[in-house]
Amino acid sequence: MTNFIPIFPLNIVVYPGEELNLHIFEPRYKQLINECHAAKKPFGIPTVIESKLKEYGSVVEITEIVKVHDNGEMDIRTRGVKIFRILELIREIPDKLYSGAIVNYPETNDDGLPELMHKLIKSIRDLHQLLKLNKDFKKPDNQLSAYDVAHHIGLSLEEEYELLGLPEEKQRQEYLKRFLAKAIPMAVGMEQLKEKIKLNGHFKNLSGFDLGT
Repeated sequence: MTNFIPIFPLNIVVYPGEELNLHIFEPRYKQLINECHAAKKPFGIPTVIESKLKEYGSVVEITEIVKVHDNGEMDIRTRGVKIFRILELIREIPDKLYSGAIVNYPETNDDGLPELMHKLIKSIRDLHQLLKLNKDFKKPDNQLSAYDVAHHIGLSLEEEYELLGLPEEKQRQEYLKRFLAKAIPMAVGMEQLKEKIKLNGHFKNLSGFDLGT
């Protein structure tokens, strides 16, 4: 299946099921959000790394417009729905300030290994204890997936994007297992890792990537 979606390129990775808060301040994305909200349609957030638009991203739905400021800027809540892959970039759309893309939706398998996931969650809690952090995953342990915990262990943007491209939950679990095997011995005193994990969940004030003309 292929279709057209409006896109909001950002230097973040959004996973299916993830709740993401955004502060919208650029005119093109205020237009995008207002139109998508009015039509009850989703939009795409493809990842930008080192000023390059990547081919994978996540479709997100607007769950709430929390506040509209006097200047038209908005605080919104969104939720990741599914992964897409860009087939063709549509830089200019008639009467629109924003860009779009023709995309398809790669098949994914969300069946992981419960025993491995249990070990991952224990390792993540061990990491957080070392860093003196208290994170609430907002789900029972037996409902957590690799997507639910990936932002909470200090992966780099490139590593988060690599995880997004893995179609099998078992592959994603193994990826996190390998990262944690390296991260935990290095955790003590790593303030940079601690701050990265703590930042998750705040409204992100990010400029959309300029695709040019």
